[in-house]
Amino acid sequence: MKNIIYLSAITIIAFGSCQNNAKTESLKYEEIGKETMVIHDEIMPKISHFDRATLKIDSLLQTNLEASTKDELIKLKSNLEQATDQMMTWMKDYAFDSTNVAYQEAELVKIKAMKKQFDDVSLESNTKLSSFK
Repeated sequence: MKNIIYLSAITIIAFGSCQNNAKTESLKYEEIGKETMVIHDEIMPKISHFDRATLKIDSLLQTNLEASTKDELIKLKSNLEQATDQMMTWMKDYAFDSTNVAYQEAELVKIKAMKKQFDDVSLESNTKLSSFK
């Protein structure tokens, strides 16, 4: 009889522990997903800035500029387009509703790297285009 009581107690404890782990995992992937979306929401407004900067560069490239200035603007345009394309690809591929914690963690790493790229390209754009009114 004691064995049945012990076995029942162990089963109840193990089941409760599994439920707590499931809740913890659920909270973890949700928390990571929310953090990922906060960063996404910080990046998205920059895309319209990048699009306007690209149009401005296209206009500037039609004017008489020094070859080195044209080269810098072409490189900047490429950087702007690359950052935007990466974000669009990431958004298309991202599975927000994934419950896989490892997947959500990997996506958070990706979006943080994209945020850095966007910040760097934004600074580059503002610096290089500020002299052209």
